[in-house]
Amino acid sequence: MFDDLQKRLGTAFRRFRVSGLLTEANMKEGLREVRTALLEADVNFKVVQEFMDRVTAKAVGTELIKAVRPEQQIVKIVHDELIELMGAADPTVRFEKAGATVLMLCGLQGSGKTTTCGKLARMLAGQGRRPMLVAADLQRPAAVEQLKVIGGQLNVPVFSETGSNPVKVCQDALVEANRQGCDTIILDTAGRLHVDDDLMAELVQIEKKVKPHQVFFVCDAMTGQDAVASAEAFNKALELDGVILTKLDGDARGGAALSVRKVTGVPIKFVGKGEKLDQLDPFAPERLAGQILGMGDIVSVVERAQQAVDVEEARRQQERLAKGKFDLNDFRQQIVQMKKMGSVKELMSMIPGLNQLSGEMGNLDAEGEIKRIQGIIDSMTPTERTRPDLIDMARRRRIAAGAGVDPADVSGLVKQFDSMAAIVRSMSQMSMFDKFKALTGLGRAAANNPAARIFAPKVGTGKRLSPKEREKLRKQREKEERKRRREERDRPT
Repeated sequence: MFDDLQKRLGTAFRRFRVSGLLTEANMKEGLREVRTALLEADVNFKVVQEFMDRVTAKAVGTELIKAVRPEQQIVKIVHDELIELMGAADPTVRFEKAGATVLMLCGLQGSGKTTTCGKLARMLAGQGRRPMLVAADLQRPAAVEQLKVIGGQLNVPVFSETGSNPVKVCQDALVEANRQGCDTIILDTAGRLHVDDDLMAELVQIEKKVKPHQVFFVCDAMTGQDAVASAEAFNKALELDGVILTKLDGDARGGAALSVRKVTGVPIKFVGKGEKLDQLDPFAPERLAGQILGMGDIVSVVERAQQAVDVEEARRQQERLAKGKFDLNDFRQQIVQMKKMGSVKELMSMIPGLNQLSGEMGNLDAEGEIKRIQGIIDSMTPTERTRPDLIDMARRRRIAAGAGVDPADVSGLVKQFDSMAAIVRSMSQMSMFDKFKALTGLGRAAANNPAARIFAPKVGTGKRLSPKEREKLRKQREKEERKRRREERDRPT
């Protein structure tokens, strides 16, 4: 998401490379590009006008700071105004001191309400709450069953009734929640393909009879200004307490994220960035503004790493690296940890320095490349993973058949690993992200050659090792083998 907007703004900022003062004259062309970028991102026209007026007022007459390029100062101004536009972060859910807290989720059909109900339940359960999901969407076929499946995955109770109406379902759910000792009730209400009177009448009846403590509008970020118009209609009928943006991992242009707060006056509470039930994050305008301007979102990467990486496993790997040990088992574990954190392109877009490279990867199938590497390693025996030098022609053919690749791919991986292992063994003091760049080849070499194939062996004639280099590599392997045998001999039994 935001890729097109990010490229457009990048082009605009490059026009500000001037000296002296930033005047109305030398900013005119660049600010026009910024305005066009926002409009093409489907940001509300009035919002764009007000935004540009504020940016222009702040930028005109700004004195350039030495050692800071003019476009960097403009980026700072735009960054601050984007944060102001999206509103302050307030991801809190107010809970009642006595009795159950009722949260009502509403929105159009296809916006991701049911999945968001599950995500919200999972998040609240992690905070020590005891949520109950209520299947009040009786319009969409299989909506009730979908919610039951989600509840089963989360081990969260789901209340539903057959042959009833949505208002009665919600009322009966309050009684059942009290009986089961649930302190948070999440109502999954019906939606339509567009706003209509029947939908609003049903939701108003639920609000009137059940009296939910907070009402959240689930907004599909893929629908641009249409989502903003829908939010405005729902807000007039129900008085929303917050907005939950979904599908921010898609190819949306970002208009809804930038417009909804300004147009409705309703704060964005949470954002969904995938289908998995753990992919609901508190809304953070600073991070979103950073992504839009190509600054990355390193905080989100750190949080994902904390959730995905097993502490004990990380400690074990750290100890092995400190001792100079690194084999294909460790390499595979690094891949598994990285996959838990998200897709390669998604992680790259969040890491400063790599986020610019992600857009240049084109049609490179990074995910497929990682699966290919993992498949080759999985087809090896434990001994072969520890000692890849044992892999001869017969073993290469067996491994290739098991992984569904060519023997040359196996040979290429082993050769590449030999070259990389010496570097990675010195990584005990590196951060996880430095390891990530080293393991994926996305450091300086990849930045100079964005089209290079991740992990893949060099195609074509390539440079062969000289006899001297081969002899040095052989001695290094023998030295490591002697060290390994000595450690096994000295190991207490």
